[in-house]
Amino acid sequence: MPDLTGALVRTAHADAWAVTAGGRPGGAVADLGGARAACSGLPFGPYNGTDLLDPATTDPERVAAWWAARGTPWAWRTPPSPAWPTGWPGGDLLVHQRLAGLRPARFAPAPLPAGVAVRRAAPQDLDAVVAVDVAAFGGPAAPVRRWLAGHLENPGVEVGLVLDGDEPVAAAHAVRSDGAAGPAVLLAGVGVVPGARRRGVGAGLSSWLLERALAAGAALAHLQPDDDRAARVYARLGFTEVEGLDVRTPG
Repeated sequence: MPDLTGALVRTAHADAWAVTAGGRPGGAVADLGGARAACSGLPFGPYNGTDLLDPATTDPERVAAWWAARGTPWAWRTPPSPAWPTGWPGGDLLVHQRLAGLRPARFAPAPLPAGVAVRRAAPQDLDAVVAVDVAAFGGPAAPVRRWLAGHLENPGVEVGLVLDGDEPVAAAHAVRSDGAAGPAVLLAGVGVVPGARRRGVGAGLSSWLLERALAAGAALAHLQPDDDRAARVYARLGFTEVEGLDVRTPG
């Protein structure tokens, strides 16, 4: 089994984007030499990108032409580097994303707190999942709604929903892939409404999704810790932080 490295987790990240984009209406995925392009079909930059896996075998003009044919905004997702490769167009750094990975043997499950219940969300739960996401992360509801609707219809994505009585208080999703990085699961979008925070709801929901994916055969779990506090929560579940990735403009 390969060592847990930044390169492996970035490859698994690209595999997960292929599942997310390829399994939704209007989505498209393409292997373009040393790069993997994943278009969600949505006109929002954060939901479209090209993972740069091998700069030596990637033609940026070919990548740009593929995106031009789709007419959607996009960004490069690249290994972190102090300088963009010489001769490549664009490349302004938008954000650095931290990455963490976990092998099944290191997984330390966390229980949900008493009084709440978790289940897999269905398409009819879209309003509840969107409400949790907006309350947890802010921002306009319209693009989030279109993004999450695709998750609920995608067989490769499992959305977990936590209820306190009849009130939705947390949601997250797990993307299962089996590509170049092998069988893996991406844990993402872990959101808890403000009134339910610091009770272990997010850790319990994360654990529930991870247990199901690992039991189904995932040999690697990975995620993007947003900050130090999130990184500490995931470290308690067994995650180890690795070299991350940079999100850069296309030019």
